[in-house]
This record gives sequence, structure tokens and C-alpha cells, in this order.
Amino acid sequence: MMGMKLTMLLLALPMVLGCRSTRTTGDVTPEPSVAGPATTTASAPAHVGTDPGHAGTGTPLVPTGHDRLAAFAAGCFWGVEDAFRHVPGVVATAVGYAGGHTTDPTYPLVCTHTTGHAETVLVEFDPTKVPYEHLLRVFWKIHDPTQVGGQGPDEGDSYRSVIFTFDADEAAAASASRDAEQKTLKAPITTEIVPMKAFYKAEDYHQQYAERTGHHGCPVRVPLDTL
Repeated sequence: MMGMKLTMLLLALPMVLGCRSTRTTGDVTPEPSVAGPATTTASAPAHVGTDPGHAGTGTPLVPTGHDRLAAFAAGCFWGVEDAFRHVPGVVATAVGYAGGHTTDPTYPLVCTHTTGHAETVLVEFDPTKVPYEHLLRVFWKIHDPTQVGGQGPDEGDSYRSVIFTFDADEAAAASASRDAEQKTLKAPITTEIVPMKAFYKAEDYHQQYAERTGHHGCPVRVPLDTL
């Protein structure tokens, strides 16, 4: 009986570890940028919350008061969330899965790259303190939107570049921002711009990972204090 339990535990371990068990992101030095050497040592503001839009498992997303919602996929969601938590005017963030064709995705399932979901950061922000256009500028700064099929060493559609929009105004702003960014790049931008449908909040151990653990295994391309 003991041997059977041990075998089941060993078989379950890869499912718990998921993609992170084979990633190499933690060993990668972030690329330098025009903003200066990349760093991930800054601490996120303590007031940034963790429940944007009352996120759940595909439940309707409703921001508080006059706040608005935005959502971005730009590679490993640990680092992307850490970046947006450093943007003044951001009220709350959460990581999860969006853009897929299955219901109730889990991290191990998303890691198989068969569900269509992208690792996504949901952002609730106060538009009187930070315009949506600034969040778009942050999005372009923290990753390489020209990379096909992943981000950095992380390969697969779950790491693709996506802007999920919540209304026509966001869609228009995202398209205009993409066109402006493209003029600064030689390679074509691969970023998708699509309406947000269901957002599934990821497992608790992924939420605010860098902030909680102090481990910045998914660094972004610019210093956090420049966002």
C-alpha cells in the first residue's frame, strides 16, 4: 500500500509542477533596453489588490465603481503581473487563462498547449490615475511582440502575445497602439487583439507569485520602477 501511494505521488508531481518544471526562464538574464538595464528587484506598492473585476472561474467580470478592466498576455504571467502591479493607478491584478476553447482550464492542462488558453494578467485600473493607453505602452515595453509561438525561452501558444479588450474603445486604442509600435520595429508584430470572453483565475500559488515569493523567475525587459 505504501509503495502504491508513493508511485501515485511521483506520477502526480509533474502535473503539480506543470510547465515550470522544464522552463529555463529563471536562468535567463533580461535583455537591456533603451530604458536602462532590466531589473526585477523593486517592490510592488502594498495597496495593489488581488481581485480585479471579482474574477472567478469564467464568471462575469465587474470592476468596482468607476474602475475599468484590461487584460494582457505577454509570456509567463508571473513577470507580467509583477510589472503591472508597479504601474501607478493599477487597483488590482490577477493571473489566469483566457482565449481558449475549453472550459475550466487548469495549469497542467494549459501547459499541454491543447486548450488554446494564454497565460493572462487581468488588470483593474483607475482611469483618472492611469489611462488605458499607458497600460498599452507598458505592455509593449515588457515583452517582444514580434516573437512567434512563445516569449523568450517559453515556447507554445500559452505564452503568445495578446491584448484582450473589454469594449470598442479599448479595441480601437489597442489597434492604434499596435500600429504605432509597429513603426518602431523591423519585424512584424504577432500580437492578437481580441475581445475578452471567459477569464479563468489561475490557481492560488500563481497569484502575485513574484511579490509573495521574492523569486523573479520570469523577468520583464525593463526596470520595474520605469513603468
